Amino acid sequence: MNLTTKQKQHLKGLAHNLKPVVQLGSNGLTEGVLAEIDNALSHHELIKVKVASGDRELKNAVVDAIVRETQAEKVQLIGHVLVLFRQSPEMKIAIPRAK
Repeated sequence: MNLTTKQKQHLKGLAHNLKPVVQLGSNGLTEGVLAEIDNALSHHELIKVKVASGDRELKNAVVDAIVRETQAEKVQLIGHVLVLFRQSPEMKIAIPRAK
């Protein structure tokens, strides 16, 4: 599923008031962290993840790995906060239709 610009704008608005549900620490991206992100996506569909890394290249690599492993869509990355969306079968969040 590729999100359109309009869909991403809608999701950014919904994510604005959210707090990060998962924070990556000094251990980086582990299987446990990936499992927690996957569980949060299954339950909430739209989440924020805080990626604490001083190195921009490392941060981008971690973000790409999270998106790849969870099969989620990257909505936005601002600073150290990543917004992810993955629609569940229940479709809890209604997004605008793609044209």
